[in-house]
Amino acid sequence: MDRFDQYRVFAQVAEMGSFIKAAHALELPRASVSAAIQQLETQLGARLLHRTTRQVRLTPDGEQLLDRIRALLTDVEDIDQLFQASQRQVSGRLIIDAPSRIARRVIAPALPGLLRRHPRLQLTLGSSDRAIDLVQVGVDCAVRIGRLHDSSLVVRPLGLIALINCASPAYLREHGEPKQPAELPDGHWAVGYASPKTGRELPWEYLPGDGSEQIFEVPSRVVVNNAESYIACCLAGLGLIQIPRFDVQHLLDSGQLVEVMPTCRAASMPVSLLYPHRRQRSRRLAAFQEWFEALMQPHLDIRNNRMQGQRKVLVTDADAR
Repeated sequence: MDRFDQYRVFAQVAEMGSFIKAAHALELPRASVSAAIQQLETQLGARLLHRTTRQVRLTPDGEQLLDRIRALLTDVEDIDQLFQASQRQVSGRLIIDAPSRIARRVIAPALPGLLRRHPRLQLTLGSSDRAIDLVQVGVDCAVRIGRLHDSSLVVRPLGLIALINCASPAYLREHGEPKQPAELPDGHWAVGYASPKTGRELPWEYLPGDGSEQIFEVPSRVVVNNAESYIACCLAGLGLIQIPRFDVQHLLDSGQLVEVMPTCRAASMPVSLLYPHRRQRSRRLAAFQEWFEALMQPHLDIRNNRMQGQRKVLVTDADAR
């Protein structure tokens, strides 16, 4: 294994904190990964990693080396691709993580077009529905909805996703169509949504004309804790829901759900792309980023993109309403 390959192996081990995970990501035997690190340390005359039975950590020398070779690895990859048959060709494996409803409703249906455009691209699409450590699990890029907690990740905001109020035609025939949120506490039902953090039912939200978020209680007869059940209960006529438009657009188009109170929506939720380090973006990641940004454009709330900031807490499909 030459010096560049040793650097590549070292960077993978350092960022994943595991020889086994790095070997899996690089599709190499674990013994080859261990040997590459030992050879590199011998050639440099420095210990790069602290190894224990539970974790692998960088030494000060290892931190210095990793910082220097990140740009080198990306530059070499770009040079290699520059002299392929087509200068625009994108190849290799890209690991993406997204909330399952985004993966199912938005990404998966459009993937044939992306792969026709880049036939040598291999995509691993995860939908873990939970917060994950991108570096530890080897994810190149993650799609996230909601306000993001401070971290070392690079964040690319894409805009705001509209939340709309919905009901089934059967519900509206039985209870009538509400015109204002003030009508909801008396004479209407909501499908309750349990917070994944507290287990408590989340309140109804809306933004009046002055932009100040209003919160109040709407009675419910059923409480759920995931988006699939939330939509299913609404379809069954059990109550009103607040949900991202992209999640139910097909049901709105077919008439199975109806938007109500369109001028009294909850605060829109930011959608962002996250990746571990700016200098590690490969050509395939740039291609996915460009494609996904265009894919999300029809689902963004253009009206509120300038008005609203980071209002919602970090959510996955399991806790997005």
